[in-house]
Amino acid sequence: MIRGTITHMKKTIITTVIVIIAIIIIYLVVKSPAKTTLTDETPAATSTIQSSSSSSQNTTNATSTRDSTLPSTNGAVTVIGRSVGGRDVNAYHYMSTSLSGTGTTELLFVGGIHGGYAWNTALVAYELMDYLMANPSAIPANVRVTVIPVLNPDGLKQVAGTTTGNFTAADVSSNKAIVEAGRFNGNNVDLNRNFDCDWQATGKWQSRTVSGGDVAFSEPESLALKNYVESSKPTAVIAWYSAAGGVYASNCHNGVSTETNDLVRKYAAASGYSANESFDFYVTTGDMTNWLAKISIPAIGVLLSNHSDTEWSKNLAGVQALFKYYAK
Repeated sequence: MIRGTITHMKKTIITTVIVIIAIIIIYLVVKSPAKTTLTDETPAATSTIQSSSSSSQNTTNATSTRDSTLPSTNGAVTVIGRSVGGRDVNAYHYMSTSLSGTGTTELLFVGGIHGGYAWNTALVAYELMDYLMANPSAIPANVRVTVIPVLNPDGLKQVAGTTTGNFTAADVSSNKAIVEAGRFNGNNVDLNRNFDCDWQATGKWQSRTVSGGDVAFSEPESLALKNYVESSKPTAVIAWYSAAGGVYASNCHNGVSTETNDLVRKYAAASGYSANESFDFYVTTGDMTNWLAKISIPAIGVLLSNHSDTEWSKNLAGVQALFKYYAK
């Protein structure tokens, strides 16, 4: 009888211990932080914004790790078209860190229209992108900045071996014929002769005759910019070219607008470049900035002093002057 009682007590104790352990385990599970395995298919796990890396400028779908004060559009890319060779023509967007930022005033910067021949105009555009990513607070609250760093990616690829900003002067071909050929797109058209202001099938580049395309906007790259401008309606456009060392107003037979004239003077005064009412070294047809003037969008051409330097400090000063001009 005593032995049976002891056996029963042992079973009771064991059962009680098991129950207590189970209760403890359940308590710990309930109180521990929930862990969720995030995958590419988890809607909240990833950002659909394609962002530019300041180190390689490559476009990737990336998990968003931005500070919560940064606008979700900073570094976002819009593929506005593709080149003759099928390469993306990208537009990158940036806004202020200000919580009151509206981005209603869009400033569009364009580089690389002459591809590898003017490779430094692509690099200065990428330098601006790096600056804006690192210093979003420099952008006025009412301003949205869009940068198209390479309008002619095929031409840049031919000369520098890449279409991104991840190259230096050392990567540029030393073959003069290759560099000059990189001025044109895959159809051997000078894109800055393919816009609808005084367009002609043949145009001039210094003393040479160049192709302006079959019709205005016959080329996918110039058409991509046209479509973007017409849909986005930027407040002003700044295009980098090389090389003459000056800031030039746009005009398509209607005179230089007051705002365009202001932009020329502001950018020139801040950068140290000369201010010029017109580009008169030789007759140009189908010019991009002149077409912008034709459709009543203020536009200026900033010509770097040579084909090898970005003159970043000068151009940063010019950009900052325009930010101040448009700030509200």
